[in-house]
Amino acid sequence: MKSTKTEFKIFTILQWEKEQEYLRRQQQNGWRFTRVNFFSMYHFERCQPEDVVYQLDFNQEGAAHREEYLQLFRDCGWEYLQDYVGYSYFRKPLSAMKGGEEAIFCDDASRLDMLERVFRGRVALLLVIFFLCILPQLFRIGQEKSGMEQFFSVFFLVLAAFYLAVFVCFAVQFWKYWRSVHRR
Repeated sequence: MKSTKTEFKIFTILQWEKEQEYLRRQQQNGWRFTRVNFFSMYHFERCQPEDVVYQLDFNQEGAAHREEYLQLFRDCGWEYLQDYVGYSYFRKPLSAMKGGEEAIFCDDASRLDMLERVFRGRVALLLVIFFLCILPQLFRIGQEKSGMEQFFSVFFLVLAAFYLAVFVCFAVQFWKYWRSVHRR
């Protein structure tokens, strides 16, 4: 029987809750998360099945005060695993939690604050790239061009479509989450 496994899995920047559940299910099935790498390859090692809660926090400002940031979680019993694309990964056995599940974010305001940090840390940069690099290239489309320029025109059209899809996906996910928080 294999003692390790690797799975390719993609989660968008607003799907941290789905990612947490995915990691928890893996642990419940006897696969402990060890790391995720740049290519969205999730690495696991065989373990005894256990109910372990995984939590992700997006806090790039925490890098400036790294030790204090991590100590805050250690003091609450969370094991730090790694950082990946701005998210810090933590886990804690359900049996070690006081009175049921605990969460890093204990209220809706802190969850929305994290979403705003995601927007500032990820989406704002994409918007800058879109408006300063991609959009100006799209305005050049339609002019008479050589074969290589036509290739780049198609390339920038595809890139613009991809960026627009990312923006729409983020906006829809943010809107749904914002509405769910404000309905409570």
